[in-house]
Amino acid sequence: MKLIIAEKAIAGKRIASILAGQNIPESGIANAKAFLFERKGEQFTVVPLRGHIVDVDFPKKYSYWIGTDLKNLITSEIEYIGKEKLIINALKKVAKGAEEIIVATDSDREGEAIGVEALNIVKEANPKINISRAYFSAITQKDIEEAFDNLGKVDYNFADSADSRREIDLLWGAVLTRFMSIVSGKLGKEFLSIGRVQTPTLAIIVDREKERRAFKEEDYWLLSALLEKNKSEFIAEHKKGKFFSEEEAKKSKENCINATKALVKNVSKKKRILSKPLPFNTTAFLRAATAIGLTAGDAMNQAESLYQKGFTSYPRTDNTVYPKNLDLRKILSELSQVPELSADAKEIAMKKELIPSTGKESKDHPPIHPVAAVKKSSLPDKEWKVYELISRRFLATLSDDAETENLSVDLLIGKEAFVAHGQVLLNPGWKKYYPYSTLKEVILPPLIEGDEVDVKKMNFEKKKTTPPNRYSQSSLIKLMEEKGLGTKSTRHVIIQKLYARGYISGLKALIPNEIAFAVIDAMEKYDVDAVKAEMSAGLEQEMDLIAVGKKSKEEVVTASRGFLEKILEKLLIHKNEIGSLLRESAYADSFIGKCDKCGGNLRKIKSKNNKWFLGCTNYPKCTNTYPLPQKGKIISLDKLCEHCGKPMIQVINQRFKYTMCIEPNCKSKENWKTKANGKKEEKPAEEKAETKEKTVKKTNVKEKTEDKKVLEEKAKN
Repeated sequence: MKLIIAEKAIAGKRIASILAGQNIPESGIANAKAFLFERKGEQFTVVPLRGHIVDVDFPKKYSYWIGTDLKNLITSEIEYIGKEKLIINALKKVAKGAEEIIVATDSDREGEAIGVEALNIVKEANPKINISRAYFSAITQKDIEEAFDNLGKVDYNFADSADSRREIDLLWGAVLTRFMSIVSGKLGKEFLSIGRVQTPTLAIIVDREKERRAFKEEDYWLLSALLEKNKSEFIAEHKKGKFFSEEEAKKSKENCINATKALVKNVSKKKRILSKPLPFNTTAFLRAATAIGLTAGDAMNQAESLYQKGFTSYPRTDNTVYPKNLDLRKILSELSQVPELSADAKEIAMKKELIPSTGKESKDHPPIHPVAAVKKSSLPDKEWKVYELISRRFLATLSDDAETENLSVDLLIGKEAFVAHGQVLLNPGWKKYYPYSTLKEVILPPLIEGDEVDVKKMNFEKKKTTPPNRYSQSSLIKLMEEKGLGTKSTRHVIIQKLYARGYISGLKALIPNEIAFAVIDAMEKYDVDAVKAEMSAGLEQEMDLIAVGKKSKEEVVTASRGFLEKILEKLLIHKNEIGSLLRESAYADSFIGKCDKCGGNLRKIKSKNNKWFLGCTNYPKCTNTYPLPQKGKIISLDKLCEHCGKPMIQVINQRFKYTMCIEPNCKSKENWKTKANGKKEEKPAEEKAETKEKTVKKTNVKEKTEDKKVLEEKAKN
């Protein structure tokens, strides 16, 4: 009998069914899922995991934050502790009667480490078992059969590289999180999370916000003209563009204000080629998915689900070159069976030669692409959205470049030079199949040098310069890649953590809160390397060397301990100043908005029975209070409810995110059930929100009484 290890149950079932040539029902072994089948006269048992079945952690003696010497934590051994007991027991039971184990987890570093975890458990029960590895990039019949007919070896360097990241991130996260949380007094659920990649990423967001706050707006003026020829209107703008001198702007305006005709001085035409996009690697995919309304984490979750179901290829890759053996026409044939994609797929399939766009080739998985047809009705909405995006990107890479004709027309109005720009789409090419990239046509009437056109209206506008844009998830992921922060597999997770920790809010634009400023300010003020992207990127490079066998895991982890020790020494020298800064910011971060009764400030306060509420800082003169949700991070949105005029807040948890008015009886109560992106939560979250709303209404009177008592005590102190 041969034992196959799959990463998750859905992948395990598909692998078993493909190899058996029929649907294999789920069986149970030691109360864990398993799939049993026969292939070519041999018996197989597939035991699916749940991702990592082993945790990395410190010995129990370091469990208590208060009283643990952080220097000892840096040098502590790290233990690998089994967490999925049922799966572990099933592996040991099956291993005793198995002659071979085939690791069939995801074919990347993390998948290799997950497979080696299971392999080590199996070897405890059967030290002499033979070991093989099945590598594949899609869970299709062709890929799976080829992988199992051509088994390879486990890459222990790959697994060590992933495990080194787990150990390093545990060390850095635990030591720095405990330090910041202890000196700030924010323990328990309110702890301050610090991470090797998370904190430099947060610094990028905070530093951009500092740029915005330091930005000084300037007035500028724009001068344009509405022109007409043969009843066709178009706009021409002054050639200077922005005028930063009002006097100069007005002078230019005076020079042409009475003109009734504009003289065409020159017409230039230029064809422009818009190259078709490259195949999706992970970063490009996540950027495209966030641009159409998904979060980076959500996009990756949908892509992973599609991969496990056998509809798309593996979603973690740096490659932007399709392999030569990828059957492009077969994929087009699959897409031609999807009603929403059929016409486009058939049209591209008619080309005599398929020449895909090519970018940077790497030795890992092929670019993300569709592998099988699926009906829209068979997928949840978000999965279909991702499937269509991946499929249309694939179609775009096989189509033609787009071509435009761009016109630039120089005109003279009075004594002033103006220019009009036109753009006509000559060949839509790939844009026909990829609607996520739009191109605006600007049609100008036929114009030649010497023409005179009518001046219908002169426009003179005063505007103000704007600060640099906040980062979106898309632009942040791109910058993280450029700075070497995280990996293609972890960047979306880092952004999720920043949301979950309450450091940032906003969906389209990432906005840091005051405690985020304090954490970054404290590290930047005292030149702590943990906030610098270079330190994190350097460790990533060291982990890459483990993957190719040039360094050992022990060597890299030990070196990182040394870096961390130097950082801690610097932090300990300034612990009082850092603690003071963090406490001040935490206090400022507790303010939610203005009190609607007296104009004071409403701030978060915890009652004697550990319940959060809003109380007025003008107590005892003002006894105004409001209840708050008890689960999730509360963040002020700095805006008022359109129904009642009271402050709006955002509630963030690892499992949900929604906005609400602080007034429980407000007409905007639906906000309790709405995510930040304006879409309804899934049913379980809605039910929780409704329960929460009812609970708040029932306990409102009781909590207001308790809250006033807390305010009285705080006023006395």
